[in-house]
Amino acid sequence: MRNAAWLSVLTILFLCISGCGTPDQPTPNGEMKATVTRVVDGDTFEISAGEKVRMIGVDTPETVKPNHPVEPYGKEASSYTKQLLSGKQVLLRFDAEPRDRYGRLLAYVYLPDGTFVNEKLVREGYARILTIPPNVTYADLFLQAEREAREQNRGLWALEDHRGDQPGNSPPPGKPIKGNINSKGEKIYHVPGSRDYERTKAEVWFATEEEAKAAGFRPPKQ
Repeated sequence: MRNAAWLSVLTILFLCISGCGTPDQPTPNGEMKATVTRVVDGDTFEISAGEKVRMIGVDTPETVKPNHPVEPYGKEASSYTKQLLSGKQVLLRFDAEPRDRYGRLLAYVYLPDGTFVNEKLVREGYARILTIPPNVTYADLFLQAEREAREQNRGLWALEDHRGDQPGNSPPPGKPIKGNINSKGEKIYHVPGSRDYERTKAEVWFATEEEAKAAGFRPPKQ
């Protein structure tokens, strides 16, 4: 009887530990629900579990980066994200890599009504696209959203400082390779010095050929 009693106690303890353990940990291509407790800036926020979340595929102008000035349209982007997310329960969906090198969660963010927040920020002109492999599931969708925002002069694209910042102009630091979608819908990348580099307009920029290939782009046919 005594052994049976101890066995019952151990079983209860095991069930308690199993049911009261740590919160779900992110897994590649998994998802989790969370409550937003604080918006840090336009593309980063904190959740009730104490984690920071960086939205995948988008980059809003800086507002809180140390030793870095507030960038044009940064405050507007931050305010817009606060309006969308503050205090809300959201669904976080992860891609191939659920954390960045700083330990932040990397996620696609959805509101209860199904709004895809990452895409909305780009389409409304509050963010540029930022494609970093291997998290490239929605790279094409974000590319289309940015193109629409740029053509409609929405948000940051309406600023005088950015009207000349159209595809094909100077590359951002460390990203010299041009990614372009041609009239046939083919995704082609061009490296500096190649035949069509100077006359090609960039839809997106890459640091390396490997990065371009991971995003679904190929070199031009010879």
